[in-house]
Amino acid sequence: MKAIVFDFDGLIIDTETVWYLAFKEVLQGYNVDFPLEVFVKCIGTDDAALYAFIEEKLGVESIEIIMNLTKENHKAKMELLDIREGVREYLIEAKNLGLKIGLASSSSREWVEGFLKQLQILDYFEVIKTGDEVEKVKPDPTLYIKTLEALNINADEAVAFEDSANGARAAIAAGLKCVIVPNEVTKEINFEKFHLRINSMSEMGLTQVISHIS
Repeated sequence: MKAIVFDFDGLIIDTETVWYLAFKEVLQGYNVDFPLEVFVKCIGTDDAALYAFIEEKLGVESIEIIMNLTKENHKAKMELLDIREGVREYLIEAKNLGLKIGLASSSSREWVEGFLKQLQILDYFEVIKTGDEVEKVKPDPTLYIKTLEALNINADEAVAFEDSANGARAAIAAGLKCVIVPNEVTKEINFEKFHLRINSMSEMGLTQVISHIS
């Protein structure tokens, strides 16, 4: 194994659970229940299913209003959020092992790098590929393919860490090994294909993970 590739949202910090709670609270103010199964469709990909839900319940003119209110709610909640357990230790261990470290996220570069700087882990990543650089985001494999190209390694020489089904599909389609590390909103998802599933990175060290999947 020559490299590890991280997803961002939900894996490095649990933005996904915060987004779900932020949307749920805002929609409750409009007497709309927000089922988790609707939100799950958007995790790791774009927000098309979310927009369709809001349009169905409140009309197309409400989409921008709901999104803006949710962004404000989310921003307030994010101030309390920290890096997920074991992530920093994995980055340190990867460096010590001489592994290359990449990141492939459907989110924008501004969003991803802003948090990586805040968490003081940006410098660990040799390559960062984000949704604003590709025509199709996950579950399309392009983000992973571009990350592998930039790292100058083959797919079978890398392992991806993902928290979502869309992300896992993208990693597998690109030919990487995939380790699932679900969060509070993705732990009930039915993941179709993966090579290992752990509850958090604090559960199993990186060396042990690589040994398990090799």
